[in-house]
Amino acid sequence: MPAKKNKKGPTKGSGGKGRRSLEAKSGTLPAEQRHWYDGKQRHKANNSASRSGGQGGAGAERSPNRPDNSDLLIGRNPVVEALRAGMPAIRLFLSNSLDPDARVNEAAKMAGAQGVDVVEVNRTELDRRCESNGLPDAAHQGIVLQVRPYQYWAADGLLDKALESDTPALIVALDGVTDPHNLGAIARSAAAFGAHGLLIPERRAAGVTMTSWKTSAGTLAKLPVAQATNLTRTLEAYKKAGLFVAGLDADGDTQLPELELATGPLVIVVGAEGKGLSRLVRETCDVVASIPISGAESLNASVAAGVSLYEVARRRGTRTG
Repeated sequence: MPAKKNKKGPTKGSGGKGRRSLEAKSGTLPAEQRHWYDGKQRHKANNSASRSGGQGGAGAERSPNRPDNSDLLIGRNPVVEALRAGMPAIRLFLSNSLDPDARVNEAAKMAGAQGVDVVEVNRTELDRRCESNGLPDAAHQGIVLQVRPYQYWAADGLLDKALESDTPALIVALDGVTDPHNLGAIARSAAAFGAHGLLIPERRAAGVTMTSWKTSAGTLAKLPVAQATNLTRTLEAYKKAGLFVAGLDADGDTQLPELELATGPLVIVVGAEGKGLSRLVRETCDVVASIPISGAESLNASVAAGVSLYEVARRRGTRTG
């Protein structure tokens, strides 16, 4: 006699978990999902829009070499700064054993207003999540923000944005800069002195990570960053569009205070500390400028970028205060 088969209950649905796999994907995000959009409808849009977006905009596209996963931002100050800047986030994790803290309260309130899920977990779970994201010794302080992977701008999209501005185009290109701290610091200076965005190589270069974001003090949530498959070819295309290219190098053929090109549409190319500009990029530059210094052989890449951007702003008569 055959054994009785157990009756199975109704099959459970996905609970909406399969919805994202059915959604169409687009290279151009709607305005309410763009990281520079500050309209009053932003919070409503965050609550109702699809969660498949990220940083980026009309010129943005995801790098094909970047994995489609999320990143973790840890620590009370960085998390609060990210939420204040409107950085697209998925989930806010809070330890259920936290002491009362104004920053934690502010983070939870902003997350709720922006449609970000707020989840209480124990400290062991937070430790596990940090460790699985390569942060085994991270001092998360009981608060972790899960954010969407950064979506880079297309190089021609960044060019269009700069050319459409009311001020002369100003783009900062990085040649061989591999330290994410330098990338973040350069982004902060670029935003402070009116640059329209950063251009970085797709390979063998620092990208937008949580480290660079924290170093930028939140400016990477608003400043466009474009990737170039081939930096030299992209610089050539920018030159054809009317921009001048000025490289920074200790052996430059002119000094920065004498850079007459500063008042026109310009790309400033910052090389790696020590190595300087690569040969092909240097040959592409219209001029190579040096910063007059004494007492040291060279400047850190981020310091050199900051000094150069200040000089450009000064010559243009731009208010920096």
